[in-house]
Amino acid sequence: MTTIQIFDPALCCSTGVCGVEVDQQLVGFSADADWAKQQGANIERFNLAQQPMAFAENAVVKSFLERSGAEALPLVLVDGEVALAGRYPDRKELARWAALAETSEKPVSGCCGGSQCG
Repeated sequence: MTTIQIFDPALCCSTGVCGVEVDQQLVGFSADADWAKQQGANIERFNLAQQPMAFAENAVVKSFLERSGAEALPLVLVDGEVALAGRYPDRKELARWAALAETSEKPVSGCCGGSQCG
């Protein structure tokens, strides 16, 4: 099974979909990632603020950060190889990487305010 790893910049919570001013890109990505997971995709997210060792212990990510800096995050690895950097993938990209049938139906999502934050 394909593994998709997202290395997020420092976010206030595990998804970044929390707080007073929510970034709409993160809202959309979180909805797309949740959809992909529900379809069986193996997606892991790492937050620089909360899991710095995941960044330091991965040679590909460490090299990327040394070369480009944290400003270039997010970084997406698919099976350990760089697939995307500087923006979050959309549903179509997640579906392609995970070999899923894409649907145009997109769930509405707002601030998680629950178990996903914190």
